[in-house]
Amino acid sequence: DKGFKFVSIVPIPYVEWTDYNDEVKIEFHREIMPYLINLKNNFTQHALSDIAELNSKYAIILYRWLSMNYNQYDHYSVKGGRREEQVESYRNPTMGMRDLRQMTDTVDEYKRFYNFEKWVLKEPLAEITNHTTLNVTYEKIKKGRSIDSIVFHITKKRVADDVSYKQDDSAYLDGKIRQEETEDMLTVMAIKSPYTKLLMEQFLLSYLDLTDTSILAGLQKNVYPLYDELKELRGLKGVKDHLSYIKDKQDDYSKKNIAKYLKKSIEQYLPIVKRQDINHE
Repeated sequence: DKGFKFVSIVPIPYVEWTDYNDEVKIEFHREIMPYLINLKNNFTQHALSDIAELNSKYAIILYRWLSMNYNQYDHYSVKGGRREEQVESYRNPTMGMRDLRQMTDTVDEYKRFYNFEKWVLKEPLAEITNHTTLNVTYEKIKKGRSIDSIVFHITKKRVADDVSYKQDDSAYLDGKIRQEETEDMLTVMAIKSPYTKLLMEQFLLSYLDLTDTSILAGLQKNVYPLYDELKELRGLKGVKDHLSYIKDKQDDYSKKNIAKYLKKSIEQYLPIVKRQDINHE
């Protein structure tokens, strides 16, 4: 009952890469994962999933800055604490050209504004609008004959499934809480499972996947029990061999729904193993 307990965790103790391809393996420490997966802030989750869809480095840089501004608008427009013009400035942020070039590391590139606008503004902002939760437009502010600054206008896309009308429904809220608790429990179990580590070693799971509770909970509930069956029949090496095989056969389409791909693969493979064992007997 006296004093304090201090815990220090190195979040990323292991990083591996080679000089002959562009794959990087990043392994999070298992003790840090509960802190990551229990984040309930929608901005954090959406930022990760949105950034994963962006290809241009300028789109990623602008998206981070625009998201930061809109997140403040979202917060202060509800909670208060800022003047109305300050709140609006978060939704319509302005950045001078000098600062914008520094932020995008284009101080010495695209000297002509036409080229700068095309490659650093127009195309990246179109990518953000097409692939993220934000809609972004902009206007140029002149000072004399040159462009002095850019004003960005940010709006958020409407969520298709609006359940805000249920927020006062106690039955709905109780069910949602139970569902979240179950998902969190399955996610923690998945983080501790040796199968998760095997999937990471085969690059079948990415570090972004480890922040998605729906993927981890789905694996723990629907895939890992089937791996247990395979382990009983062929041992842990049998599971490793199976994962190595399906990694070689994986296409780009399956990467978009990795849990479904893994489930389908093991469901197709298990009956084959069982028939082989029966014939052997």
